Amino acid sequence: MFHSLKAGLGALALSLTVLATAAAADEITTFVDHGAAIGGTDPVAYFTEGKPVKGSDEFTTTYDGVTWKFASAYNRDLFAADPAKYAPQYGGFCAFGASKGFKIPVVPEAWKIVDGKLYLNNSKAVQKRFEAETEEIIHDATLNWEIIKDKKPEDLKEPIIR
Repeated sequence: MFHSLKAGLGALALSLTVLATAAAADEITTFVDHGAAIGGTDPVAYFTEGKPVKGSDEFTTTYDGVTWKFASAYNRDLFAADPAKYAPQYGGFCAFGASKGFKIPVVPEAWKIVDGKLYLNNSKAVQKRFEAETEEIIHDATLNWEIIKDKKPEDLKEPIIR
C-alpha cells in the first residue's frame, strides 16, 4: 500500500510540474503582471471607451492560457466571442520593444489602435516614437514576433538588427 501511495504521489507531482510548466509557457507569449494579462487592464475598453480601464476580479476569462480581467460582463463577453479582435498585438508586450527583438513590459496608458488592432508600449515617451514611426515599427515587430514569441524575456539579450 505504501508503494502505491508513493507512486500516486509521484504521478501527482509530475502532473503538477507539467501544469506549472504549461502555465509558465503561456506567460512567455502573453504579458502578465499582477496575475493577469496586461496587468488586469480591460483590453476591450480601449475599443469601446477609447481609454485604458482597470478590469475587475468579478469579470474574468481565460485566453491563451492566462487570466484576462474586464470592467463589465459585457466587455468580457465581447472578448470571449472574438479574443483575437481585442487582445493586444505581440502578446501585450511593448510593440516598440518587439520591433527591436525584445519582450518589454507595458503601461496601460501608452497605447494606440491601428487598423483595428491594439498596440501597447512601455512608456509615454516610447509611445511618441511609436506614433512617429508606426508603420515601420509594426512591420519590424510583426517579423520579430515570430522569432521571439516563444522565448523568455530574459533570454532576449541582443537586439535583432534589420
